[in-house]
Amino acid sequence: MAYETSQNPAAPAAGTEPVAARRAGWNKVPEVTLYFWIIKVLCTTVGETAADLLNEKAGLGLTGVSVLMSALLAVVLVVQFRTTAYRAGVYWTAVALISVVGTLVSDNLTDNMGVPLETTTTAFAIVLAVVFVVWYRRERTLSIHHIDTTGRESFYWLAVLFTFALGTSAGDLVSERLDFGYWLSAVLFALSIAAVALAHFTLGLDAVWSFWIAYVLTRPLGASIGDYLSQATGDGGLGLGTVVTSALFLAVILGLVVYLSVTRRDVAEPQPTARRTA
Repeated sequence: MAYETSQNPAAPAAGTEPVAARRAGWNKVPEVTLYFWIIKVLCTTVGETAADLLNEKAGLGLTGVSVLMSALLAVVLVVQFRTTAYRAGVYWTAVALISVVGTLVSDNLTDNMGVPLETTTTAFAIVLAVVFVVWYRRERTLSIHHIDTTGRESFYWLAVLFTFALGTSAGDLVSERLDFGYWLSAVLFALSIAAVALAHFTLGLDAVWSFWIAYVLTRPLGASIGDYLSQATGDGGLGLGTVVTSALFLAVILGLVVYLSVTRRDVAEPQPTARRTA
């Protein structure tokens, strides 16, 4: 991974909060480890299957489920913003809920409003690009190792939301509209992530952009895996159903989050002279 030199504490970049306002150097997101990527993919799978499950079983309709899950997400994000440092349980609960909400945002546009997947994919890509541009112009970094102010944390979660919405639309576009099927789509997105990793480690692709590209691609990867496991065999899946698939992945997520909460293996130590980028 690449490193970047810390800014002079006496001269913060324009648009950033004063150093005194920073949370004692604590980063609000986990270190990017293998555990990070495993839980991220599991959360994206749960986001797909849980959204389908709630839409089928809750009896609230797609709009009602969207309102309910958005309210739950808002509550968890309030807790997340009020923490003074990264807390595995709070952080990953927020990620799991934002995965569900991002899926529902895309589904509402395509299923309720009839917006084509090509349009939603393009629109979410543009919105995400705008978020990144504004974030960088204000904070001068997109590194997730610098989420140590309220402003940066706000941009971070906004970007995460639109990566999930974009990934949902892109995944559905490839697997359903382009008729690749769930299994082949999962392989395609996995190979795309591998290509990004190869470009980073062998060709010097920027660490921050490598991270965010892979982050977007994990969403359709997880969704394709979730659909393949949960959908009926006649539709190209294994027929496990949304209940079994969601429960299985949630159990694994819970086990990993408890492990990380105890061991703190994903908590980055403060670096006085250099900060790692993604």
